[in-house]
Amino acid sequence: ADGGRDSARRRSMQWSVLLFSVVGALSFVTDALLVASSRSRQRRMGNALFAGSSDYSIADQQARFAQAKAEKDERYLEIEKVFDGAYLAGKKVVVTGGNRGLGFEITKRAKDCGADVSITCRSAGADFPKEDVKAYEGVDVTELPSVEAFAKTFVEDQGAVDVLINNAGYFYGPEEKVLDDTLNFEEEIKQIDVCALGPLRVTSELLKAGALKEGAKVVIITSQAGSVEWRFTQNPAGGDYGHHMSRAACNIMGALLSQELKAKNITVLLLHPGFNKTTMTKKYEHIWEIEGAVEPWQGAMRVLHETGLHGIDDSGKFFNCEDGNLIPW
Repeated sequence: ADGGRDSARRRSMQWSVLLFSVVGALSFVTDALLVASSRSRQRRMGNALFAGSSDYSIADQQARFAQAKAEKDERYLEIEKVFDGAYLAGKKVVVTGGNRGLGFEITKRAKDCGADVSITCRSAGADFPKEDVKAYEGVDVTELPSVEAFAKTFVEDQGAVDVLINNAGYFYGPEEKVLDDTLNFEEEIKQIDVCALGPLRVTSELLKAGALKEGAKVVIITSQAGSVEWRFTQNPAGGDYGHHMSRAACNIMGALLSQELKAKNITVLLLHPGFNKTTMTKKYEHIWEIEGAVEPWQGAMRVLHETGLHGIDDSGKFFNCEDGNLIPW
């Protein structure tokens, strides 16, 4: 009798172990299926994940512009009606590449708001208003000695910077394609050097010279072209390697810089200024109107308005100055 009871207990224990094993296996499979389903759903939704969020801009430029018109979004369509540059009064502002294009308009608008503005450039040109704005000429953001000399001279002249706007950029005109054999590696390296390493050189040298103090803001004018996520919407056929690589490199640099400078309470903002009608975007003039491109003075107001809205809590974020929303990496 005792032997029968022991045998029954053993069979019961065996069934229990088997049951637990089956339950465990089913649980593992269920979890794996849920994870796979979630990942598949995210891949299917792609940019819709961001488009559906009020925190993120829409990747499709035409759809974004159409939405702004449908919603009568003054911020997007008439920035001058909501622009607030009061924070600039009495501040020392440096704009790299401030002698022309968007940089020149940023310089003028900041000056109009009461800022003490200085620019860096290779050559200001005969028409630049040097009586109103201090121009540090001979500064090439790809040449470290010239940037280092500027930083030291600026500190001797003016002390510290309140707002540094890294605007200097470069855009190679011809479209690059692997299949067309039109790649230009030299130009690709040049774009990365200007657009990604340039802001890092300027910011680093000003910091080392003592021109960037606690509470300062470092603005990096980048582009939506640096969003990897948005390439699948905006560049479904690929191409234009140098431009997009340079802006993606710029963005990762800015994110890392923000982490490092947060310890010094220095804010780093990455700003897409919007689609502006400049010489840099002239190869796209056939779509300026349908995609909502604006005049450089409007783009400048967008940049300065966005700069004033954010502090250290938003350091390292990538904003679209058209609507004030985030752009995904």
